[in-house]
Amino acid sequence: MDEVAIPHMRVLAIWAGTFAGLMMMLVGGLFPSAIIIPGLTIPPKVLDLPSTLQVPALLLCSLVCGPRSGVMASIAYLTIGLFYFPAFHGGGNLEYIGSPGFGYLTAFLPAAWVSGRLSRNADSNDLIYLTLCALAGLIVIHLWGGAYLIIGSIGSDWSETLPELLYKYSIGPFPAQLLLCPGVGIISLGLKRALFIE
Repeated sequence: MDEVAIPHMRVLAIWAGTFAGLMMMLVGGLFPSAIIIPGLTIPPKVLDLPSTLQVPALLLCSLVCGPRSGVMASIAYLTIGLFYFPAFHGGGNLEYIGSPGFGYLTAFLPAAWVSGRLSRNADSNDLIYLTLCALAGLIVIHLWGGAYLIIGSIGSDWSETLPELLYKYSIGPFPAQLLLCPGVGIISLGLKRALFIE
């Protein structure tokens, strides 16, 4: 293959991953998450989770397409939600910056970078390792968002107390999002193998 074409193909892959990640986050924010409970009943039992598929979509993009695509998709998602379309859970526009949940959205940037960088290591085709990469991104989201809540509650006029906010934005959704991390690992492993990504 021509050595000049390789950088162009890499750039094309990054932009394609960015677009795919953005679309997954936009669509994932519209759907509540759920898991299927194994059993002998037809149809199978489905357990609804108190979360959307937005965070798993971000983690999946970062694991499969890499940190650059994950960060660029996050920037595009934040831009669309703040300026063009109410894409966030509670709506959108510039007023959303003052809301308690905005810290969790800005946490998408470091979470995409951390999970994407970790997924580029030698063990990147191991299911357990990919699941742990997704878990690392999820932990970054909740630590960053929790820090935003702590700092924001000091000088803000939010109606809820800090413990209520931490429960609403971190403690409540975290177990459901944690349950989705193995699914992110399984899907990312399948996609990486199907797309011949090492």
